[in-house]
Amino acid sequence: MSTVTAPAPGPAQAPHPIVWTLLYLPFGALGGFVGVALTFLATRSGLSVTEGATLAAASLLSAWLKWLWAPIVDVTLTPKRWYVISTVASALGVLAMSMIPLSPETLPLLLTVIAVASLINSIVGMAIEAILAAVTLPTERGRVSAWFQAGNLGGAGLGGGIGLYLLERVSEPWHAGAIMGALFLACCGGLLFVPDVKPHVHEGGALKAAWGVFGDLKGLFTARPSLLAAFLCFLPIGTGAASGALTQEGIASLWGAGSDEVALLQGFLAAGVTAIGCFIGGWLCDRFSPRVAYAGIGLLMAAVATGMALSPQVVEMYVFWNLSYSLVVGFAYAAFTAVVLEAIGTSSAATKYNLFASLSNFPIWWLGLVLGAVADRYGAQAMLFTEAGFGLVGVGVFALVWKLAHRKG
Repeated sequence: MSTVTAPAPGPAQAPHPIVWTLLYLPFGALGGFVGVALTFLATRSGLSVTEGATLAAASLLSAWLKWLWAPIVDVTLTPKRWYVISTVASALGVLAMSMIPLSPETLPLLLTVIAVASLINSIVGMAIEAILAAVTLPTERGRVSAWFQAGNLGGAGLGGGIGLYLLERVSEPWHAGAIMGALFLACCGGLLFVPDVKPHVHEGGALKAAWGVFGDLKGLFTARPSLLAAFLCFLPIGTGAASGALTQEGIASLWGAGSDEVALLQGFLAAGVTAIGCFIGGWLCDRFSPRVAYAGIGLLMAAVATGMALSPQVVEMYVFWNLSYSLVVGFAYAAFTAVVLEAIGTSSAATKYNLFASLSNFPIWWLGLVLGAVADRYGAQAMLFTEAGFGLVGVGVFALVWKLAHRKG
């Protein structure tokens, strides 16, 4: 017997897309807590910029492998149940992170906790992505992608900003983790407004159902549009990978920025700016091919990185270019989701979406490490030029492959 998929979506099943923002906040917020709050404090606590970059790298380690365990969301329990389980576990994870002193001696333990918590947190995203793909109409992909990624990036900004604010001010660091965890749990209320999606079932049980999911993947990559979308996601285009280094005190201080500026620009204000960027990116994808929009946004991000590298190192320029960077990151993430929703359809959605997400997270992971090493050895300006260079090469490679694919077709 073949796998059984959820019924075709209808307008009555789809909630207002703001619900996706609320539900996706814990996914983004955990990454923000690591990538902004903990990363800013890294160099202050005796870590190098490269060591500080490993914090974000640990949280991304599972991100480019998560398609391997995504089938469990497609074939067991329901997405709603997986959301509750993983959100509760993520709340405990952020509490555990805040209880570990940040120092060179505790770095291995902290990296382990971050990696495990991020692996669990990936299921938060999978659960929402499974429901999202099932109820989103083709005409709504750009709009829904905007709200969805506003939760991801807005959550990262809020998680980073609130986390850093609390870590700088509460008497005990674990208090910050406890407050963050409570906010994660509050987001479960959004489940009241979305339909549930039944898991894939098979008369042979979950193992046979999982095998059916991988059969869906085989069908996905026999179509040229899906292959082009996958290749685009794999390239270092629109990654926003410099964010981790720009957050660190050792880099921010070069522009005269301190913890308040970082908490604002990489945290609170970034949440609003990236959300605006998501809506602009979604609008672009509703009017142009999402793949074309994504590549064009990659060029724009390279231009922003170059502009920051060439600007005077004063706090006003740090503010301007970080806001510009956050805005374009919003463009890129919304375009990514639109590209993926166009490619995956509705069956085995958690697995398919996370296969594309894994492909896109791989360049964020390795490029973040490269940029941290470049910043340590050659400085912030060279780091920004390096990111811009990778982006330009990535867009050029995609344009060439696109041209060759259509010539053969």
